[in-house]
Amino acid sequence: MILDIPLFCAIIAIITCIYASYSDLKLGIIPNKLTFPLIGLGITLNAIYAYTTSNIWFIILCIIFTAIIFALGYLLWKIGAWAGGDVKLFTALAALLPAYPLSLNYNVLNWNFPFIANYGFPLTLVINSILSILPFLLIYIFYIAIRSKRYLLKELFSPITEDYKKNIVLSLVITSAVTLTIIISPYLPYQMIIISLILIYLLTMIISKLPNQVKAVVISILIAFALYNDLKLTIISIIVLFISITIIRIIIKMLTSVNKKALQDDVEIENLKEGMILANNVYENDKGVYIDDKGFFDKIKESIKSGDVNGIREPKGKLLIGSMAAGLTDEDIRLLKKLKDEKKIENKIRTKRGIPFAPSILLGLIISLFIGDLALILQKIVYMIYF
Repeated sequence: MILDIPLFCAIIAIITCIYASYSDLKLGIIPNKLTFPLIGLGITLNAIYAYTTSNIWFIILCIIFTAIIFALGYLLWKIGAWAGGDVKLFTALAALLPAYPLSLNYNVLNWNFPFIANYGFPLTLVINSILSILPFLLIYIFYIAIRSKRYLLKELFSPITEDYKKNIVLSLVITSAVTLTIIISPYLPYQMIIISLILIYLLTMIISKLPNQVKAVVISILIAFALYNDLKLTIISIIVLFISITIIRIIIKMLTSVNKKALQDDVEIENLKEGMILANNVYENDKGVYIDDKGFFDKIKESIKSGDVNGIREPKGKLLIGSMAAGLTDEDIRLLKKLKDEKKIENKIRTKRGIPFAPSILLGLIISLFIGDLALILQKIVYMIYF
């Protein structure tokens, strides 16, 4: 009975996420009546487990992780990244599963699963859920593109159809930088992975900035040296890099321009409904009402070009209506209608579609329980390939 409590909590967590996913997809909400009781149930069950195992630190750990996840979720809710239901679901899962259930450990081909990170199961769950939203988001955007915005498919897959030559060159540049790092590393006073990674990055930037003819000579020499030392590993590394760079560029496209075009629509203010989410914040200052339609990445680019980091900060003025995941309230809609009648804003305003996050939390939970921490696994794969 004592050993089964963590397993019982894991089963409850999976059932909870299945129902939350269904509710989020169908109704767009994760009900409070689901999450609030689970927070209390999780703390109670883990308190019983701590008492029966004479391990008081287990319940302390449970409470600490529950508080940390709630604080992290609240911060992300404040900046509009998560909805309130997502925060409460993560908090409930942290209360249920402050640590990995020991009974789920298993071995495949001398590999021990799940891969357990040092920073605790609840943080692993958050990381895996965020990583899991990428394939879900890709499928969701792909569905929207096929259904109503087919022109976005060409832009989304341009890293494969149009930019493949750039990806090949970058793969060769990085492989050259890694080869040069391996040559230099024995002569460095400190042998640390972080130093090697920084050196690879710096050498990649230097080689990329070389004139094309010089770059071609440098790459040819270093790739030839790498092939001579380990033909198979070098070829595999170039292929893996090429695939990785292509995937990363598709993800960047998906999260920036394609995401913006696929998930945003111009809606007449008269047709706004409660719960709709504005794509941009609405501010008011001495010059009047304005909409901050510059994306975060655009602000970073402008700040880098101008050398002024103030461009990344929120614009000066009073925030009238935010673009938080909670969506518009009746009061917000009335204010927008008033601003439109006063001709302070146009008749149409851009809204964005909310992405159901609960299915990604479910996938992240299953991965966390049975496979482990994806960030740790990626770190091990990179280390095996290059070191």
